[in-house]
Amino acid sequence: MSRETNAARAARLKKLLETFQRIYPDAHCELRFSNPLELLVATILSAQCTDRRVNLVTADLFRKYRTAEDYARARLSELEQSIRSTGFYRNKARSLQACCRALVEKHGGQVPDTMAALTALEGVGRKTANVVLGNAYGRNEGIVVDTHVARLARRLGLSQHTDPAKIEQQLMQLVPRELWTMFSHWLIWHGRQRCGARKPDCAGCEVARWCPRLGLK
Repeated sequence: MSRETNAARAARLKKLLETFQRIYPDAHCELRFSNPLELLVATILSAQCTDRRVNLVTADLFRKYRTAEDYARARLSELEQSIRSTGFYRNKARSLQACCRALVEKHGGQVPDTMAALTALEGVGRKTANVVLGNAYGRNEGIVVDTHVARLARRLGLSQHTDPAKIEQQLMQLVPRELWTMFSHWLIWHGRQRCGARKPDCAGCEVARWCPRLGLK
């Protein structure tokens, strides 16, 4: 990044944003949800688990547990079994239950819509809070940095960091705020469809000409 001027990086980013918007006009959060609580639960379950697996699990989970109070009062062993296939199910079940108890005790059972209140909940960091705020409440308070976003941010020369918090801060300075949520979706979709960790499809990549990894043209 240090070899590229700020003006050149801004011009390149503009091209990247325009291209992502064109090729992924329907990009969205692939976790299935119908309300903020469902998205919060699904996002917690998605840690080290695919969205597809989470969606399979929540199809039944959301019918069984409909409110924060349902999770708070559930038998821990039953909740563990309900989410077992998402991996690390014991820790996730404890986090879910502690989180939902706090929702009941401090927020009337409702999922709060501020970064401070969300990150004060058990098992909720900035990444999870950004997912909920951006996709359930339409609020651009930050940029979701998952493994795809972190990888592409480095490959595209938008961040030199490996720490998600530092990557997010750099991206927030570069990307227009109104695009923060969509930018995450675009990078995640591109990471899944083109720019994989082991075998990126550089030959078929729609943004290859603006990728420092391949040499700018």
